[in-house]
Formats: sequence, structure tokens, C-alpha cells
Amino acid sequence: MSIPTTHPFDFDPTYGMRLEELLAIEPPEEPDGFDAFWEARYRKALTVDPQPVLSRSELTHPDWHVLDLVYFSTDAFRIGGWLLLPRAQEVRRGLVVGHGYGGRDRPDFDLPVKETALIFPCCRGLSLSSHPPISENPSWHVLYDIDKPDAYIIGGCVEDIWLAVSTLVALYPWLSGHIGYSGISFGGGVGAMAIAYDQRIDRGHLALPSFGHQPLRLKLPSVGSAQSVQEYQAEHGNVLETLHFYDAATAARRITVPMLTAVALFDPAVAPPCQFAVANSIPKYNEIFILDAGHFDYLGNAEQEAVLRDKIGQFFRVP
Repeated sequence: MSIPTTHPFDFDPTYGMRLEELLAIEPPEEPDGFDAFWEARYRKALTVDPQPVLSRSELTHPDWHVLDLVYFSTDAFRIGGWLLLPRAQEVRRGLVVGHGYGGRDRPDFDLPVKETALIFPCCRGLSLSSHPPISENPSWHVLYDIDKPDAYIIGGCVEDIWLAVSTLVALYPWLSGHIGYSGISFGGGVGAMAIAYDQRIDRGHLALPSFGHQPLRLKLPSVGSAQSVQEYQAEHGNVLETLHFYDAATAARRITVPMLTAVALFDPAVAPPCQFAVANSIPKYNEIFILDAGHFDYLGNAEQEAVLRDKIGQFFRVP
């Protein structure tokens, strides 16, 4: 194991917890009405026609046709992204690929999948879906409408994922029932909430998932967006009224499809106890892959990522 012992942070990104302790973490107590809250949002999202528009991209790749994509999400929010289609294979599976809180400036051409149509959406307010006055800075984006439980931007981002699924179904109806989701960090947390209520997603990969166990997320020293939320809570003191409904660990208890979840023992941006709260909450068909560290370079990083990459390829392979 190569858990970092030298780092620039003024706190311990392992939080003094060993693997057995992390594997024992349970989700927080959930608020009344959690299911009703999300089920209503999902029903509304299903009524939206994404009206996808494809155009030739300036990006090229020898293995993929690359198309620029625009579709509409809830509240007529215009979402930008990319669609990749294999040049030499038929399309038999769909995959929606989320992004971290840094957004995305191009698709990932190296995902180990075949016979798959890939959608890379940029969630609202970020990258190709930027929309002032929403800030693209994660520390501000994560606070947008956080005082309004029904309007908090993270809920809109979940809906953007559902509408990405709707876009795949609209473009390739035969993919219905054969659409997966893969997301890291921000995309992992949003993905847990999306998968929990969208029966059209048949399997998911979450890496370093954010937004898990919000009460712990508010307490454990962190950098990045979590720190921003902690500072907001210190000033206003009421943030859990919203965040209880946006807890990836609570949502993960509802996931019933096969899952591959990668979580880290050391992570300054997404505290490991919060990541494990998500992974531990998934009821069944869940493989948990342990990384020594997340959001941080470490000895052995490339080797562990290579093993995980192989697992992802097997997980999303077409039968």
C-alpha cells in the first residue's frame, strides 16, 4: 500500500481511519419525504423532450466519430457535450460519462469500452453548459441556490444526467435498458442520485463519489467545494435543511443495479468516510475497489488506475 505520508495539508486526509473502520460507516439518518422529493423530480424530467442536436466536432480520433452535442434539460437549460460513436463497430450499449468538479474540456477517448455510444454531458453551469450568473468555480457553483431545497443546483445536475439518458434513448431507441453511467468525484455523487431513481440505467461506476454523508462532509476538514460548503454553514447554520435531500449515501441505498465503486483511503477533497458511506450503502451487486489515495498523486497511482481501468472495461462490456 502507498497511502501518502507527506502532503501539504494542515489536516490528515485519512482522518485517522483504517479500512475496517471505513467499511463500517453507514449512511446518515434520512429526512422524511426523500423518495417523494426525488421521484417527483424524475417524473418531471421524463416529460422533457431533450431535442438533441448533433454537429461535426473539430475534435477527431482514429477510433471514434466525434460529434458536438446540445440537448435541453429541465427548465429549458441548454446542455452542451459530446457524443462518441465507434468507427468500426455497431452500437449495442450506451454510456453516460460524468465529470469532476473541474468540468470537462473534451471527451475521454481512452475509456476501455467497445460497441458503445458515449455521451459526455457538461452539467449545468460548467464548461460547455456555462450560464452566468452561475459560477464555473466549484467553490461557488456548489453554493448556487443552496438555501432553496427545491432549486439547489445539484438537483438540476442530476436532472441533466437523466436527460442525457433520454438523449441516448431518443437517438438510439434500441439502447433502452442497456445504458450505463460512469462518473468521478462530483460526477460520482451526482451519479449515485441519478442511478437511484432512473430504472433506465442498468449499471454504474462511481469513483471517489462526492456528496456522501452530508453531516460528516460538513465536519471533516477538506479542500475545494466541501470547504466552501463548510464555510457557508459556519456563517448561515442552516445548510443541512437542503443537503439532507442531496445525500449520495442516502440515495445509494435505493440502487438495485450492478455497481463498481472506487473509493480512496486518503483524499483531501472528498473525505474517505464520505466516499465509503456511498459505497457501503449500495445494497447488492456492488464491488468496492480500494485506491490508496484520491485527488492526489501518489506512488503506485498508475498501477492501481490500470487495474481499475481493466475492471471498468469488463464491467461495461457488451454481453
